Amino acid sequence: MFYQIIQYIRFLFKSTNQHGVHSPFVFDLVTKCFYNKTRYESYSSILNYRKSLIKNNTKIKVEDLGAGSQVMKKQERLVSTIAKNAGTTYKRAKLLYRLTNYFKPENILELGTSLGIATQALSLGSPEAHIISIEGCPETSKFTKQLLKNQQIEHVSLITGNFNDEIKKLTSNKYDLIFFDGNHQKEATLDYFESLLQTANNNSVFLFDDIYWSKNMTEVWETIKQHPKVTVTIDTFFWGFVFFRKEQSKEHFVIRC
Repeated sequence: MFYQIIQYIRFLFKSTNQHGVHSPFVFDLVTKCFYNKTRYESYSSILNYRKSLIKNNTKIKVEDLGAGSQVMKKQERLVSTIAKNAGTTYKRAKLLYRLTNYFKPENILELGTSLGIATQALSLGSPEAHIISIEGCPETSKFTKQLLKNQQIEHVSLITGNFNDEIKKLTSNKYDLIFFDGNHQKEATLDYFESLLQTANNNSVFLFDDIYWSKNMTEVWETIKQHPKVTVTIDTFFWGFVFFRKEQSKEHFVIRC
């Protein structure tokens, strides 16, 4: 936690808003998506879904395949506790909605379904998109699959399995958006990134959660930024955005969002 506080202070000094952005592509993304103040009807569905989870006292036996939680240590956990401490926040879920509504991705891959808060937001933002979401914990996957069914979100393929194994089966696909939100270990995250590079197109966006979760995750972020195929990155502190637009020169942005 101390590491994150120090990094956030540094972020505040380095970051800017749309007025510090000279790339038309990034300027449009920031002004029309990040800072979009429209009150979309779907926001109420996102909020209600999250509220229902916070009130849910079902117990799930959680199998952490990644770095695990910094807050929750017990294997058997209340859904309400997971939603409060590990679930996507309402603010970030709304941004996920705006992202898919803005980019209109046809194929989305999510690494780390958890309780489906992010999955639902991605789906509502781009109802025509096909979403593949991978969850490593069998009980969580089973629980969330039923939740999404109850929400009538039917174009999500929820896969239960180890990320390493399942990604190998998916590298022949092409993805317009990949949300990396399931393993906060350095080598694993870099392996996923390298494996899934071949699935990206010129307009794809890779979204990395918790880039300041630990020193190792920040090192991952710095390594990804320098990759020769990466042209544009945006650091919003809680997320890192990666783009592969060949028509743009390499540039890195730090944006308050």
